[in-house]
Amino acid sequence: MTSFSSSMLAASLLALGISIAPAHAQQARSFVSGLGSDTNAPNCTRTAPCRTFQKAHDSTLANGEITVLDPGSYGSVNINRAISIINDGVGEAGALVSGGTGSVGIYIAAPNDAAVTLRGLTIKGLGPDWPGGKGIYFATGASLTVENCVIRNLTDPNAGVGIAFVPNGSTGRLTVSNTLITDNGGPGIDVFPIGAASATNVVLDRVGLYNNYVGLWVDGAGTTGSIVATVVNSTAAGNSGRGFYAKSAGAKAVTTIVLDRSVSAGNGVGIQADLAQVMLDRSVVTGNTTTLQASGANSILSYRDNQIDLNLDGQPGVITQVFHR
Repeated sequence: MTSFSSSMLAASLLALGISIAPAHAQQARSFVSGLGSDTNAPNCTRTAPCRTFQKAHDSTLANGEITVLDPGSYGSVNINRAISIINDGVGEAGALVSGGTGSVGIYIAAPNDAAVTLRGLTIKGLGPDWPGGKGIYFATGASLTVENCVIRNLTDPNAGVGIAFVPNGSTGRLTVSNTLITDNGGPGIDVFPIGAASATNVVLDRVGLYNNYVGLWVDGAGTTGSIVATVVNSTAAGNSGRGFYAKSAGAKAVTTIVLDRSVSAGNGVGIQADLAQVMLDRSVVTGNTTTLQASGANSILSYRDNQIDLNLDGQPGVITQVFHR
């Protein structure tokens, strides 16, 4: 049997008048615009941008970037690679979430070494008539960084979550900074690792968690290993359930929330720890219906100069649950 080189095969096809379609190109940087068109894919260039995040994502190489050129709603996106979606101040840009409990604005199922960054985006539900599901859902990947974003109005009481961080793997890192998460029917941020033993690290810096069911919920009952959530310069206020909630179960992950220079105000319960631990340093707990709730010894530890006062229950017996070191 005679073999042919690829160049010989190409020449033969051309001689017969058969064209060869080029492979779909991908680029390191793609662009989206409210005036763009997805027919520009796979070359979503600055002068011929795409219209949706999904088409731009599919046209971008791993470790690449999608740049937003102007305000607009760019649709939901399923992310399966390391990528950044960046809006550096052109106006409100992001995704609307509708369609019930299963709907997600940005879904991330990326390789275990993939880092995903979202900056300057607005993700919102369409209100009571369209009770959207989750703003951001992280299933797999190495890390998620959320910066300068607004996530709000996901009003479904069972599934309306701002950020659902549910890593299924050995590690997971979530960093949220300068971000507002408000008016959601469930938790503003829900951290719930699953699967094998994991080490999950969460950092919140300058994050506002307002008028959700729970501000920050960190739950270690789905895995073993450890979860540490460090919260700095952040506020949980007006949440109907808990402001900050750390939870685990027997033989499950060691779960800790560290609050530094942060505020829990006007929530149903200011801080709750169930078989988990919350550490307070230079923070304020005030105006809550119930100040603190805890199960297990040394569940809530108070360091330095916290201010725990003016809560509606008058802090009855609470001081016995707060340990000073």
